[in-house]
Amino acid sequence: MKHLWLGACALALATSVVAEPRARDLGIPFDGTPGPLNAITDVAGVTVGQVTLNDSSDVQHQVRTGVTAILPRGRDTANQPSFAAVFALNGNGEMTGTAWIEESGMLEGPVLLTNTHSVGVVRDAAIAWRVRQGQADASGYWWSLPVVAETFDGYLNDINGFHVKPEHVFAALDSARGGPVDEGNVGGGTGMICHEFKGGIGTSSRRVTVGERSYTLGVLVQANYGRRDTLRIAGVPVGQHLREHRVWTDPTLANETGSIIIVVATDAPLLPNQLKRIARRASLGLARNGSYAGNGSGDLFVAFSVANGDAVHDRPLNTAEFIGNDSLDPLFLGTVEATEEAIVNALIAARDMKGQGGRYVLAIPHEELRTLLKRYHRLNEH
Repeated sequence: MKHLWLGACALALATSVVAEPRARDLGIPFDGTPGPLNAITDVAGVTVGQVTLNDSSDVQHQVRTGVTAILPRGRDTANQPSFAAVFALNGNGEMTGTAWIEESGMLEGPVLLTNTHSVGVVRDAAIAWRVRQGQADASGYWWSLPVVAETFDGYLNDINGFHVKPEHVFAALDSARGGPVDEGNVGGGTGMICHEFKGGIGTSSRRVTVGERSYTLGVLVQANYGRRDTLRIAGVPVGQHLREHRVWTDPTLANETGSIIIVVATDAPLLPNQLKRIARRASLGLARNGSYAGNGSGDLFVAFSVANGDAVHDRPLNTAEFIGNDSLDPLFLGTVEATEEAIVNALIAARDMKGQGGRYVLAIPHEELRTLLKRYHRLNEH
């Protein structure tokens, strides 16, 4: 982990060093075959950069937030779009730029994740970053509708302190790399809570075969949703057993009020309408872990394909390759499996956190979880 200091906040620039254990390291079983990194970066060209803001120097203003940037085509992202689609399972949240994705079927630029009250500054900084990359017209003008999504970290973070600044966005974008992706209390997921345990960033991938071809599909989540009672891991009703240290003890907070952002990437050649179908399937992976997409939850998903790079230019006539609808099932299943595992990876990698107002959220206890899975004969001990 590489550390920089900017102003009053400790800024951790997440690189390709994964220090935290992952779900499979604990013996949690999952279906499907992951890519070599079991991360969204298994999709060729996709890069991820993260800036983590974690500062306790001001007792009254505890900073627990950050930015996560996903670049579909790495350094080419600023200038080359990708076929894409979005889906809102429940819309109590924000993802900017979705109207143009719905209209055009194109994702133009990166996808950025942050906290609810930092969407504006992150969006503006994303435009400035694209301008800095050059290749605009002679005036330096860039027409840009960035995709910035949020979940609310105000329980642990001084969210009204507006601590995310443009330089943090630039750092996340400029540091984006392939390779392993840090998970848990990092980037946009720094202050997030999932099923009343500490949550955050998680990722996973699947290798799928369609006909005679193999493809990769990767998922990255910012997990900040869910009630404790409904949590399921590997089919086990974990939340009904691990009931201590609950966050929402007030009975008036009985409904789910959190959110999750899910980003799905693939190198399979898919058209926007097919990517919409892929994005919808992320809902099923989310449901496997116990979400019911409550009224107060913002469950917003975006899916994109890095294939057909030559077909996304603004020319009078383009030609695109795509998989037939009757052959999409392996990709649907891979989306469900990778989404399920990415969320559990976020929970496993997260660590206990004390934040704003002295509030404290515990991470899911690894050994207690292993004991529980073993009791249900769902622990892989090999």
